[in-house]
Amino acid sequence: MKRLLIGPPKKLQQLREERLSKLKALPILSSDALSSVAYGYQAALSEIAFIGVAGLWIGLPIAAVIVLLLIALILSYLQVIRAYPNGGGAYAVASDQFGPIAGLVAGAALLIDYTLTVAVSVSSGIAAITTAYPSLLPWTVPLCVLAIFGIMIMNLRGLNESASIFMWPTYLFIFSIFTLEIVGFVHLSHAGWHYAQTPPFGVIPKEISVLLILRAFASGCSALTGIEAISNATPQFREPTIRNAQKTLLWLGLLLGLMFAGTSYLTYMKGLQVNPNFTLLGMLAQSYFHTGFFFYFIQFTTFAVLILAANTSYSGFPLLAALMARDRFMPRMFELRGDRLGYSNGIIVLSILAIILIVAFNGQTDALIPLYAIGVFLSFTLAQTGLVKRWMKTKPPGWLWRSAINSFGAILSAIVTVVFAVAKFSQGAWIVLVILPLIIYFGVKVRRHYQTIADDLRINITQVKPSPHKTIVIVPIAGINRVVAGTLSYALSVSDQVIAFYVGFDDEAIERMEEKWKQWNTGIRLVTARSQYRSIVRPLMRFLNTVENWEGAPDHIVVAIPQFVTRKWWHNMLHNQTSIMLRTILLYRKDIVVTTVPYHLSD
Repeated sequence: MKRLLIGPPKKLQQLREERLSKLKALPILSSDALSSVAYGYQAALSEIAFIGVAGLWIGLPIAAVIVLLLIALILSYLQVIRAYPNGGGAYAVASDQFGPIAGLVAGAALLIDYTLTVAVSVSSGIAAITTAYPSLLPWTVPLCVLAIFGIMIMNLRGLNESASIFMWPTYLFIFSIFTLEIVGFVHLSHAGWHYAQTPPFGVIPKEISVLLILRAFASGCSALTGIEAISNATPQFREPTIRNAQKTLLWLGLLLGLMFAGTSYLTYMKGLQVNPNFTLLGMLAQSYFHTGFFFYFIQFTTFAVLILAANTSYSGFPLLAALMARDRFMPRMFELRGDRLGYSNGIIVLSILAIILIVAFNGQTDALIPLYAIGVFLSFTLAQTGLVKRWMKTKPPGWLWRSAINSFGAILSAIVTVVFAVAKFSQGAWIVLVILPLIIYFGVKVRRHYQTIADDLRINITQVKPSPHKTIVIVPIAGINRVVAGTLSYALSVSDQVIAFYVGFDDEAIERMEEKWKQWNTGIRLVTARSQYRSIVRPLMRFLNTVENWEGAPDHIVVAIPQFVTRKWWHNMLHNQTSIMLRTILLYRKDIVVTTVPYHLSD
């Protein structure tokens, strides 16, 4: 089944073939940012929707500031790519400039963002389909889970293979949005650059406040999530790595800026208001194409790119988790590459976490959005503040303008982070503010554990040498048979001190065993114990304690456990699994070596 779904394993030498060209990298690493055109402006207007038509114009200056922040972020991450070509983005910058704990904060924030990206993107994509086909609304959660499972399988097959399949929907989405904008602006020019339903501009409603504008701006900034993905995944580009990554990032900035600004302006000119049952982008397409072919084309390409926007996280999360595991902030399993050379454990864990979020929030995009941007904008703030520190310290050519750009981006990012945390606290942002410290605490504990293990295992090779130890082998037995005979033979090859240990539940059983042992006459000592409570483990533990405390006791005690192996898996259920219990318990006893001696049954 694994070979069928994922494919045959690849050689490590094929890793270079998995690197991405610019043509494939743009849709794979930018689909998250580009797809946010479908919900970014809507998220901003949702905050001021209660004002009505009079407040729609406020969305335009908010969109303009978001585009300015986009430019600052693009310029910032162009520098991140050059300064930190090994990937990691904000994690690498914060670790280098502020130390490992600051890096851990940035890494934890990005891990949360990547997980939420999958949940938000998939739920938004399914929302685009349910907008076109409302009868599918009751199936929202199962459809989301199915989509995540499909993306997971494709990524387990390998980055290059998934890129070859997933790139086309993104390019079709870009084509559909620019087609919509061209048609919209041509139609608008024929209408004299003003529609009858266009809301008045500049009239300040009495309900408006600075806090409300900040909340709308912060929500609209969800359109900027995913920009860091290219800098995080710089090592996945083909040579020349830095140049290709920077060119791809520039294309992302240009496309996103034009798509976001154009759709936002047309939405305002059409006087469209937020509708909980329909997306603004869908309503905009419907206003120009009604329910014709191109309306459904836009809905389906939006659905596809929103689903595939989750794929950006499947490029970023596993790589970032691997970098953090390399620095010992995450379990080492995240460093391991799977059969197809991807970081399989990171891919699977990301899928599980996203599915949990989808189920917990019933697949509702609006419920997930408040959790969405805190993590990524915290990482934006740390990355740009770190760059400011770097320029101030190294003073390269043009460091003044670089510092100014990064300072502007850092200030705006910090404002978005704080506003999101405060304004969205009661709507679910508190979850991120609780989970983030927990991930940081977990990372610190993991790193401390690895450091303790390293200190404990480290040796001075000039002083510590391997040396022979005096060993005694104890073989727990339940009778005399081929399995026991094979185990005792192995024990005699390890040590000349071998003891067979038998537990009987009554005197008659013990007497029979002792008599049979005498008849066998192996020369190996037999020790018996009676268990009134029918426990094998307790008498064995007491005997091991006795051997350990015996004067002149050996350095090590080896417990050799006999075990027969059945030919068919279901035969195991027909036999007691005492050996498994013994191995588990003895594993935690110091100076006791546990070994299993298998005997393979013929039937």
